Amino acid sequence: MQAPEFWNDSEAAQKVVTELKSLRRIYGPYRDLEREVKDAEGLIALVEQEPDESLAAELDRQSKDLLPRIQALELQSLLSEESDTHGAILTIHPGAGGTESQDWAEMLFRMYTRYLERRGFPSQVLDLQQGEEAGIKDATIEVDAPFAYGYLKAERGVHRLVRISPYDANHRRHTSFASVFVYPLAEGNGDLQIPESDLRIDTYRASGAGGQHVNKTESAIRITHIPSGMVVTCQNERSQHRNRDSAMKILKARLYALKIEEDMKKRETLTGGKKDISWGSQIRSYVFHPYTLVKDHRTDLEIRDVQRVMDGDLDPFVDAYLRHKDSK
Repeated sequence: MQAPEFWNDSEAAQKVVTELKSLRRIYGPYRDLEREVKDAEGLIALVEQEPDESLAAELDRQSKDLLPRIQALELQSLLSEESDTHGAILTIHPGAGGTESQDWAEMLFRMYTRYLERRGFPSQVLDLQQGEEAGIKDATIEVDAPFAYGYLKAERGVHRLVRISPYDANHRRHTSFASVFVYPLAEGNGDLQIPESDLRIDTYRASGAGGQHVNKTESAIRITHIPSGMVVTCQNERSQHRNRDSAMKILKARLYALKIEEDMKKRETLTGGKKDISWGSQIRSYVFHPYTLVKDHRTDLEIRDVQRVMDGDLDPFVDAYLRHKDSK
């Protein structure tokens, strides 16, 4: 990067900068921990030579602080795919079933919001469409944090809910489904250029709950990527310009994910291997009745405390998925 001609080719230079960022995210925390472990080892040598209660207490504090960080870095080391270091776009879509499924989609939206807060991942809602009676028809969240895609890819697939429906007057047990898709953010979206000629952009009035909140201007955006037939809509913002920006972010992330999937298929064809991408398979069941249980069908991990999971404690499932995937 210090070479005089480095910035002559801005596109090539940007790729190098992006690669450097990815490497620093792995190398930096490792070097920091390595230094702190060496400091702790030096403290051990001191305590062994001259027993001291205050030094022993400090050593105990350091070890309790270091161990979970080492375990977290070990888990992060499993995120070895090219896009794992990137941010992510997460979308939630209710399945068939009207209000019941839309309510389940909103429960998942709350669960992921809590999970992102727990992990300290900054996020923003790009699109959120409310259901007519309850729940949501669609939700899209941008998570602009290092390794967000690497962790959140564990959540893509179909999520199944079993409970006594609050919308059923006869209090019968219902099964609902919602799909979660996760796409990696192309870093700065600099590597992915979409010609304007490939896009058809339509505007329309955003739908709402009615009354004074109905949008009277055509601020909602629908973008169709003509070569792939991919359609993206966004109506969360009052500004047409901001909705367009959000829709382009989503479109670029989806096209980037499509490119990764195509590259993976090419590699599988060359190597004769086959990997389960699991874009649409049922991955997890959340049972509220007649017993409480959350079970991941890929790893067989079971947690009885459903409320804990719904409050965003997804780390055990993400951990188990990454280790299971690595063992494969």
